[in-house]
Amino acid sequence: MNRLAIFALAALALVPAMSLRAADERPNILFIMSDDHAYQAISAYGSNRNQTPNIDRLAKEGMRFDRAFVTNSICGPSRAVILTGKYSHLNGFPDNSSTAWFNRAQQSAPKLLQAAGYTTAVIGKWHLNSQPAGFDYWHILRGQGPYYNPAMLTSDGEVKHSGYTTDIITDVALDWLQHKRDKNKPFFLMYHHKAPHRNWQPAPRHLDKYKDVTIPEPETLFDDYSGRERPAAENAMSVANHLTPLDLKLIPQADLTPEQQATFTKAYEEENKQLAAAKLDGRERTRWNYQRFVKDYLRCVDAVDENVGRVLDYLDQSGLAKNTVVFYTSDQGWYLGEHGWYDKRWMYEESFRTPLLVRWPGQTKPGSVSDKLVMNLDFAETFLDIAGVTIPRDMQGVSLVPILKGENPANWRKSVYYHYYEFPQPHHVHPHLGVRTDRYKLIHFYTIDAWELFDLEKDPHELKSVYKDPAYAPIVAELKAELKRLMDQYQDDGRTVVKFDNPDQPQPKGKKAKAKKAS
Repeated sequence: MNRLAIFALAALALVPAMSLRAADERPNILFIMSDDHAYQAISAYGSNRNQTPNIDRLAKEGMRFDRAFVTNSICGPSRAVILTGKYSHLNGFPDNSSTAWFNRAQQSAPKLLQAAGYTTAVIGKWHLNSQPAGFDYWHILRGQGPYYNPAMLTSDGEVKHSGYTTDIITDVALDWLQHKRDKNKPFFLMYHHKAPHRNWQPAPRHLDKYKDVTIPEPETLFDDYSGRERPAAENAMSVANHLTPLDLKLIPQADLTPEQQATFTKAYEEENKQLAAAKLDGRERTRWNYQRFVKDYLRCVDAVDENVGRVLDYLDQSGLAKNTVVFYTSDQGWYLGEHGWYDKRWMYEESFRTPLLVRWPGQTKPGSVSDKLVMNLDFAETFLDIAGVTIPRDMQGVSLVPILKGENPANWRKSVYYHYYEFPQPHHVHPHLGVRTDRYKLIHFYTIDAWELFDLEKDPHELKSVYKDPAYAPIVAELKAELKRLMDQYQDDGRTVVKFDNPDQPQPKGKKAKAKKAS
């Protein structure tokens, strides 16, 4: 071996050590995600229903995104998009059906960060029906998980907890940050809350909150859907008709100890007696349902906000805050009575749009606001960009780092694409896809070939489709062309979803991923 070759080998041998030293200085990434947290229930977004002082800290100390959207407004699929940076038809997780599972063998942001020298963890809600991959540590709920006394899964087996799940998830996250992570590496932590998902069981300390308060009703609580095509009227998610006695705390709750149930019974029994005596019906019963549902929902949000505060305080006290990028978001939006609904799924604004707050000390201007069209499709790319990791070309989103640094990219997207699949259960929302621009939204319910167009400037509540209005014919043509362009860009033919073989089940040798038709 000649001297030049020896020097070359010696130089290569230094690369890992140099990379590790550089990695020590890279930002930590804390990704906080709640489940079904509406932007309308965050005071940084102007909520008239509640206050979220700890979540608001991220808006005051970082950036608030006012136009953050999801690719598919439903829990598991949103999580799969965030991990992969790919739409549902390519990551293989389009819905929450009993057969849906996440192919953990595929490329993901956590795997790439782990390979690049980050220590990685996911704690809390996972909801992907497969074991996490790309994480050094995981401590996750089974499926949706209960609000009380959760059994959680780890790489070492099941751990049973007693108490309130929102608090427990935070306890586990803080324990990992303090004691279990490799402190010689930067960290990537996905800290995921179950709350405020249905059926909204508050912590004991919040059961009496809002009792003497009347929560404002949305303008569209009694929407009659007359201005849209038939899917909106065929919903099975109305505050008036579809909340169950379990949702409304009219019967004993699941997963509670006798002591916990006694506390619940005491909190609700007087109001329940008054309801029984009043024999409400029609709009008055809808209003009662709304108050009960929304108050419990907000009580669950209060626990999330308190626990976000616990983690932010730890970052401050430990000195980690100055080099940690903190994200707060939800897996999608949520209806708090708008259009008479609870739940999500629709491309209408309240479920399509999600909260997004990001604090990056030294990089993001405190109190800044972005109106750029961004998506959960962009999160994986953003994590990698922050860490200095090359973004794979097959990821479909765009890094938010330039925006977070106060830049104004001239070529930023002017439209966003959406595709929802799950039908008919559990809420009878017809499959649909569509495009949203700064002003307009075009939706296609493709299984029944029904179209809607909304002029968001004139009709922000999306009450009347103008698709059939001749005056909007040029806009329809323009948006249909844009929709076709986006479907081509994202490789979505509108019907086909890749179906991966389950690595937990033996498969014939040489068998590859295949495609299936969406329902």
